[in-house]
Amino acid sequence: MAESGEALGTVPEHERILQEIESTDTACVGPTLRSVYDDQPNAHKRFMEKLDACIRNHDKEIEKMCNFHHQGFVDAITELLKVRADAEKLKVQVTDTNRRFQDAGKEVIVQTEDIIRCRIQQRNIITVVEKLQLCLPVLEMYTKLKEQMSAKRYYSALKTMEQLENVYFPRVSQYRFCQLMIENLPKLREDIKEISMSDLKDFLESIRKHSDKIGETAMKQAQQQKTFSVALQKQNNVKFGKNMYINDRIPEESNEIVLKHAIEEEDENEEEVLSVQDLVDFSPVYRCLHIYSVLGDEETFENYYRKQRKKQARLVLQPQSNMHETVDGYRRYFTQIVGFFVVEDHILHVTQGLVTRAYTDELWNMALSKIIAVLRAHSSYCTDPDLVLELKNLIVIFADTLQGYGFPVNRLFDLLFEIRDQYNETLLKKWAGVFRDIFEEDNYSPIPIVNEEEYKIVISKFPFQDPDLEKSFPKKFPMSQSVPHIYIQVKEFIYASLKFSESLHRSSTEIDDMLRKSTNLLLTRTLCSCLLNLIRKPHIGLTELVQIIINTTHLEQACKYLEDFITNITNISQETVHTTRLYGLSTFKDARHAAEGEIYTKLNQKIDEFVQLADYDWTMSEPDGRASGYLMDLINFLRSIFQVFTHLPGKVAQTACMSACQHLSTSLMQMLLDSELKQISMGAVQQFNLDVIQCELFASSEPVPGFQGDTLQLAFIDLRQLLDLFMVWDWSTYLADYGQPASKYLRVNPNTALTLLEKMKDTSKKNNIFAQFRKNDRDKQKLIETVVKQLRSLVNGMSQHT
Repeated sequence: MAESGEALGTVPEHERILQEIESTDTACVGPTLRSVYDDQPNAHKRFMEKLDACIRNHDKEIEKMCNFHHQGFVDAITELLKVRADAEKLKVQVTDTNRRFQDAGKEVIVQTEDIIRCRIQQRNIITVVEKLQLCLPVLEMYTKLKEQMSAKRYYSALKTMEQLENVYFPRVSQYRFCQLMIENLPKLREDIKEISMSDLKDFLESIRKHSDKIGETAMKQAQQQKTFSVALQKQNNVKFGKNMYINDRIPEESNEIVLKHAIEEEDENEEEVLSVQDLVDFSPVYRCLHIYSVLGDEETFENYYRKQRKKQARLVLQPQSNMHETVDGYRRYFTQIVGFFVVEDHILHVTQGLVTRAYTDELWNMALSKIIAVLRAHSSYCTDPDLVLELKNLIVIFADTLQGYGFPVNRLFDLLFEIRDQYNETLLKKWAGVFRDIFEEDNYSPIPIVNEEEYKIVISKFPFQDPDLEKSFPKKFPMSQSVPHIYIQVKEFIYASLKFSESLHRSSTEIDDMLRKSTNLLLTRTLCSCLLNLIRKPHIGLTELVQIIINTTHLEQACKYLEDFITNITNISQETVHTTRLYGLSTFKDARHAAEGEIYTKLNQKIDEFVQLADYDWTMSEPDGRASGYLMDLINFLRSIFQVFTHLPGKVAQTACMSACQHLSTSLMQMLLDSELKQISMGAVQQFNLDVIQCELFASSEPVPGFQGDTLQLAFIDLRQLLDLFMVWDWSTYLADYGQPASKYLRVNPNTALTLLEKMKDTSKKNNIFAQFRKNDRDKQKLIETVVKQLRSLVNGMSQHT
């Protein structure tokens, strides 16, 4: 029962499995069959039995079906046998038709193959055309690059390279020629950098050589502009009645004519003057700057350019050793510097960042310090005022030119004030020579005038006013010919000094002050020195000295006219608080004092010359009864010379006369007391007394008016009292009254009396051999010895008291 029950349970499952095997795909048979082996034991056997039963059933069904369709099969076989012959026939026909088709298709196949080949070629051509169309722009751009390189259009070549790299090469990067081009581009860039740098070096070398031409052009333009502005300013000053300068040497020209001439001159030179752009091709700089900018190396280019320009600046600022010898040397120096900075200013304004204002200012400050040092050193060697003046004009044009380009030039104008002092020094040296020549050529005689025409000629040169000279002719001016010449030369000096003050951008007050100070230097130092040297010259006699004093008086009076002359030039009133006065009064007063002193010296020298001619016989027993010849000649000379002194101021003549008499008295006294004179006789004393009497008579004759009473005779009072003492032999009175204010022989010094008395004592001893036999002579000798002893005691007492 169990087996039967179990069999009953498994039969439906086996049927299901068989249905799945029959109905499903063979791929799923495996899992289905596996389930048979996974069931209960003996299930496989039972399944096989069930499978056999199923196969038998299917075989029965197939047999039934074959039996059912057998007749139809037979019929079909019969029909096939019937059509067998037709099939053979058809086969032959088909074979024949196929052969004929094969034969006919061979030509078609050949043509088809040709068509296929042509189609392939056509496709390839289209592909090639497409690729060539893609490559042609690259090749064209590369060809364009080569052409730009050949034409030296390097900036455009770099732009073309950028297009090739960014646009064209990526499209054809797979081709070998493209790789070759890509590899060649860095080399081309380096070539461009080297070529552009070479062009820049050529440019720098070119502008270094042509800097002077550039500077000359720029300075010429600035000078023309300044000339036009000055002419326009003068025209405006005329319209408003404000002339700055009044020139009394030549008639003043019409300022409208000056302005017209300046405009015509500017128009004539307008076509000749070229700009810096016309003179210099800056394209190498632009190209090099653009190229380095495109290459991203702009900083390297800027550093190189600035470094090279600084080197060139140092070369330009280096002066030639003989630059100070000619104005052309200074001009070349200035034009090179101007050319350098004009180029830098142009580069500053047309490029962005290549040079900056800070860089140019730094370069200019460095250059300015060097320029000032060079000018200060070289100008110190200039001894020609004309050269210094031309140097000043060059510096002004140089400064105005660079100031027009925005460079500060105040230090240059400060330097001009130093050069102005040097210019004044050179002027003073030049005018010192002029004054010396004037003094050498002067005859030191009053200027004679024969008629009114000659009078007007002198008056036109020198401001002299004397109504008496205008009344009748011929007459003489009191001064000599050197006075108007000196006055004219002082005015010429003022004009020369004024030339330097022009164009210094200074006010009229400053110019007035400069003119007055320089004129004071001329008067107080140069002219005064020339006068002092003239006065001390050996060949200048007393007459010439008198004329020099008269000349200085008139020159001193003319100083106020020189002040008016400067006032007319500068239009600055003398009443202005800070106006400098001319030091003519002190200058000519010092010269006069020196001349007066030289008069006293030369007069005394002349007296000494006469005194040296004295030939006394100091042992004579009796006088000649008349004064000595040398003394009379001396007195006659003094009378004539004092007659000339009447043209001098009264005090000068009186002082000279008093000095001469005192010196004569002293010389005569020294002659008596000369240590070489050992003996003197009473006859010689009497002869000497006659000479002193002539001197006293000369003094009392008032050779120079103005002395009060016997003032001039007092010059001989020492001699008179000494000679009176010896002539009257009044020793008792002298010794008794010595030291008393009312003494008769108050001016007789005991030493002097003792010296002279000892000389007389020695003479008495030698000449009077038989004096011991004559009582009077013995008494006189004893008296002399007694007086000598008393005088010695008096002298010794004085020395002990002292």
